[in-house]
Amino acid sequence: MLFGEVPFLDRFQAAAGAGFTAVEYLFPYDYEAKDLKARLRDHGLTQVLHNLPAGDWAAGERGIACFPDRVDEFKAGVDRAIEYATVLECPRVNCLAGILPSSVSSADALETFTRNVGYAGARLKAAGIQLLIEPINTRDIPGFFLTGTPQAAGVIEAAGSDNVFIQFDIYHMTIMQEDVAAAIPRYLPRIAHMQLADVPGRHEPGTGEIDYDRLLPLIDRAGYTGWIGCEYKPRADTIGGLGWAAKYLGR
Repeated sequence: MLFGEVPFLDRFQAAAGAGFTAVEYLFPYDYEAKDLKARLRDHGLTQVLHNLPAGDWAAGERGIACFPDRVDEFKAGVDRAIEYATVLECPRVNCLAGILPSSVSSADALETFTRNVGYAGARLKAAGIQLLIEPINTRDIPGFFLTGTPQAAGVIEAAGSDNVFIQFDIYHMTIMQEDVAAAIPRYLPRIAHMQLADVPGRHEPGTGEIDYDRLLPLIDRAGYTGWIGCEYKPRADTIGGLGWAAKYLGR
């Protein structure tokens, strides 16, 4: 989501030039894996995350993992994600639950999602890749099925997999009125990745109501050692909005 000032393939160079050592992005599937790998290699970057295929994104779909009638498509997407993640040496992929179809009950969606998560967790474990599931706020994506950290933890427990983890997005969970400062230490054993943006505009830290000067040290003290992705929309240009991150990027 950063460096939108330049075409996608040029963002790797831009990120490295700004001091980032790792990147994440939504989907790799419009590009050849070998070409993406070359960008990572050429600019000394590690890729830490991408998503499973999530249906027809351009048409507004935001995942299909809770769709009972698209399980075969979901399983094919798991295979495709493994192919890309293996080439890119990407250690984790995220599964988007999707928007609950009007024709599907919550109970049926939960059963399908849980079963799909268990399947994907096992397939990815065999490939040495972690599976993440991400609660998302219903203001930005009305009707999204997975909306809270306790719900995600319940799905993981029901799926019975030791290879499924939570992607904790501070922006999404703040909008859903979770106490993120309490939730992060509580669920830390199951949190394998975090993302940030400020509320309400989804811009860089310092542009909204979240006190990141307090929250980021709290995350360190809690013992989190994973990555935190900058999944925000810069209020103006990307570089101009990176002042908050200077001490983390060594700039």
